[in-house]
Amino acid sequence: MTARAPRHRIALLALTAAPFLGPAPSRAAEIFVTNERDNTVSVIDSESYAVTRTFPVGRRPRGVVFSKDGKRLFVCASDSDSVQVIDPDDGKLLANLPSGEDPEQFALSPDGRTLFIANENNATTTVVDVETHSVKAQIDVGIEPEGMAVSPDGKTAVTTSETTNMVHWIDVATLAAIDATPVDQRPRHAEFTRDGKTLWVSSEIGGTVAVIDVATRTVRHTIRFEIKGVASDRIQPVGISLTDDGRHAFVALGPSDRVAVVDARTFEVTGYILVGRRVWHTALTPGQDRLVTTNGVSGDVTVIDVATLKAIRTVKVGRYPWGAAIRPVPPGGGVAK
Repeated sequence: MTARAPRHRIALLALTAAPFLGPAPSRAAEIFVTNERDNTVSVIDSESYAVTRTFPVGRRPRGVVFSKDGKRLFVCASDSDSVQVIDPDDGKLLANLPSGEDPEQFALSPDGRTLFIANENNATTTVVDVETHSVKAQIDVGIEPEGMAVSPDGKTAVTTSETTNMVHWIDVATLAAIDATPVDQRPRHAEFTRDGKTLWVSSEIGGTVAVIDVATRTVRHTIRFEIKGVASDRIQPVGISLTDDGRHAFVALGPSDRVAVVDARTFEVTGYILVGRRVWHTALTPGQDRLVTTNGVSGDVTVIDVATLKAIRTVKVGRYPWGAAIRPVPPGGGVAK
C-alpha cells in the first residue's frame, strides 16, 4: 500500500519569524544541537528560545543523545572517530568511548547500559558498554551504516545501510545480525513506534518512508511526498519524530526545506511546514507540544507548535546544525531525575 499526498489537498504551512505565539511549553527543557562545521554544541532554553551557552566537542559532531538520568550527553564526533561523553551542565569531556570508524548515529538501550553505534566507514555496528567503556561486539552490517534504533523492549536493534539499501535486524541477546529488510535508496533514519510493533525508516534518495511491521520484518506501507513547486529530487526524507499518542509522524525532507506532517494511523501526508534551509533532524520536547528542527544550510533551528502545526520561532545556532537532543529541566533547574 502506498500513501500519496494529493496535490490539491496539500496545505503549505508557512514559516514565520514572529514573536512566540502559543502558550509556554508544559515543561521547561534544554535543547542541545550539534553544529557540524563549528565542532560545537549549542544549548537552547525552551522557554525563552535563547542560546544559553555553546561548548566545543570533537570534529564533525552529528548524532546526539542523553543518558536516562540526563547527567551525560553522548555525541558522535564523526571525524574524530569517537563517541564523546560530555557533562551537559558545564560542557566538560568525561570520556571518549571506542566507537569504530566514522560514527554517524547511535541508540541507547532502554536500560541505559548499552550504546549501539553505526560506523559508516567500516560497515559495522559497534556495541559499547556505557559503564565500563568496553566494546561488547562488532557486528557486520551493510555498506555505509547510518541510522540506528533500539526497540522499546530492548530486544531488537536495527541499523540502516545507505549503500546496501537495507535495514539490518540485530538480536540484542546474542548481539548477532539475524535478518535484513530491503528499503528504498539511501536509508538514513530509523524510529520505532512507542509500542515497538512498527518501525519507520526514511530513504533519502528514494524519497520515501517505509513503515515496517516488526513481527514479520516486512514493509507494510510506503509513504511518498509531493510538494507543489518543489522538484522531486529535492524531497529527501531524513529525520523522523513520532508522537507518543500515535497521531503524528514528522519527517524532515532535507533540501526541500519542509517537514512533512503524516497521519501516523492512516499514513496519509496531511501537510508540509516550511522551515529553514536543508532540514536534517527533528526532536520533540518532553510535553510533545513543540517540535524542533535542525536546518543545516541556514544554520538555525525552527520551533513548531504541534497543536497548530505552525512554525513559530527561528533560533540561530552554529554552522550546519545536524542533530538535536532534549532534556527536561525540573523546577529550580538542575538535572531531571
